[in-house]
Amino acid sequence: MTVMTTMTSSAARAGLPEILDRVAEGEEVTITRHGRPVAVVVRPDVLRIRRAEALIADADELRDMLEAARHAPLSAAGTISPDRARQLVADLARDRDPR
Repeated sequence: MTVMTTMTSSAARAGLPEILDRVAEGEEVTITRHGRPVAVVVRPDVLRIRRAEALIADADELRDMLEAARHAPLSAAGTISPDRARQLVADLARDRDPR
């Protein structure tokens, strides 16, 4: 379990070496200004893991969407009739330059 500490920006400015030691030991330090969080100091490996986990979750969601789309019936919206398709092909053939 990660220990989380909160301190003001003034205290953080005065105690930066202590903050770095605490973070190196696995603690997370939230720095506030006027009572609102403005920064969280964490170890770089923790940040990389969190970013990777978010990307993996996005990839999993995309995989699930693609899998669902593979099994869903094609929509009739946006399709054209066979007669209209033949007409378009004939129009293209007629307008094509002879070679």
